[in-house]
Amino acid sequence: MRASLPWQIALVLLAAAAGGVLQVAAAGDGGPGNIWPALGLIALAAAGAWSMAGKPAAQAILLFIGAHGAAWLLLNGVSGHEGRAGPSFYLALVGAWLLAWRCVSVLSMLKPASLGGRRLLGLIIPLIFGAWVLILWEAIVRGAGIPFLLLPPPSAIAERIGVSTAVLAADFRQTVLKAVLAGYIIGCASGFIAAIAADRFVFLRRGLLPIGNMAAALPIIGVAPIMVMWFGFDWPSKAAVVVIMTFFPMLVNTVVGLSASGHMERDLMRTYASGYWPTLVKLRLPAAMPFIFNALKINSTLALIGAIVAEFFGTPVVGMGFRISTEVGRMNIDMVWAEIAVAALAGTLFYGVVALVERAVTFWHPSIRGG
Repeated sequence: MRASLPWQIALVLLAAAAGGVLQVAAAGDGGPGNIWPALGLIALAAAGAWSMAGKPAAQAILLFIGAHGAAWLLLNGVSGHEGRAGPSFYLALVGAWLLAWRCVSVLSMLKPASLGGRRLLGLIIPLIFGAWVLILWEAIVRGAGIPFLLLPPPSAIAERIGVSTAVLAADFRQTVLKAVLAGYIIGCASGFIAAIAADRFVFLRRGLLPIGNMAAALPIIGVAPIMVMWFGFDWPSKAAVVVIMTFFPMLVNTVVGLSASGHMERDLMRTYASGYWPTLVKLRLPAAMPFIFNALKINSTLALIGAIVAEFFGTPVVGMGFRISTEVGRMNIDMVWAEIAVAALAGTLFYGVVALVERAVTFWHPSIRGG
C-alpha cells in the first residue's frame, strides 16, 4: 500500500506545476533563466521521495540533492537579472525550500544506533536550516533587486570578509581577545565570589542582591561614556562595561544554585560533622554547577554585546563597534554586515565552548545524561 502523500511534497508538486504554467505565460520576458531545470528537478525529487517513503535515508538524500540543486540553479539563473524575478522564480524557490523542510523532517525521524551517527545527525540538521536562511536571503535580495545599501546579499558579505581579513582580525583581537575575555573573566569571577560571600553571610545577601539588581538595570549607553572617562579609550574601559553586565547574572544564578541541594543531602553532611566549607565544596557547589554554567552561557553573549556597544562611545581606531559605527557613516554596509557576521560567529563559538565544558563538568545531571 502506497504511503500517504506528505503535505510538503503535495505543496512542492503544486508549486512546480503553477510555476511551470506561469513560466509558459511569461515566456520571453527576459527574466531569470534556468527556471525550467529547477522546476523539473524539484518535481522529480518530490515524486522520487514519495516513492521511497519506506527508505528514509535514501529519501533524505534525494530531497537534499533536489532542494540544494534547485537552489543552485535558481541563484545562477538570477545572476545578471537582479530585480527581474517573476512569480515562477519565487514558486520554484518555495518548492526547493519545502523539499529542504521535508528533508529535515525525515532526518529528524532517523534514530542512528551509534553515538557518532547521532552527533553527525545533530550537526547536519541545523546546518541545513542555517544554509537555507542564507539561500532565501540571497535569492530574495537578488530576485527582488533590493538596494545594496539596504540589505547586501550573503555573497557580497562573504566577498567583503575575504578581502578584509586583516582589518577584521585586528578588530576581533581588540574587541574579543582583549575587552570581552578580560571583562568576562573578571565579571564572572567577581560575581561568583560575591555569591559565596552572600551565601555565607545573610546580611550580605539581603544588601548585595538589591544593589546587584540596580547595577544590572543600568543602561549601557549611560555607563559606557563614564567608563571611557575613568579607564581611557582603550580596551580596559570596554572590559569595565562587560564586568558590569556579567556580574549580576553570575551572582543571582550562583546564589540560587547554592540552594539547589536537597535537605536530605545536607542532613547527611551534618551527620558526618561536616562544616560549612566542606559542605560547600563537596555538596552545594556541585549541585549548583548547572546554575553557574547557565550564567556563564548567558554572559558569553552579554559580554560581546556590551563590548561592541561600549566601543561606540570612544575607542582607538580599531574594534568591532568602532568599525560598525564608522562604516555605517561611509555607507559601506557590506563591511558592517561582515563585522556582524564575525561577531555572531565569535559569540556562537564562545557559547559552544562553554556548553562543551558544561557537558564535561555536569555529566551527572539528567539534562546531560538524557541528551
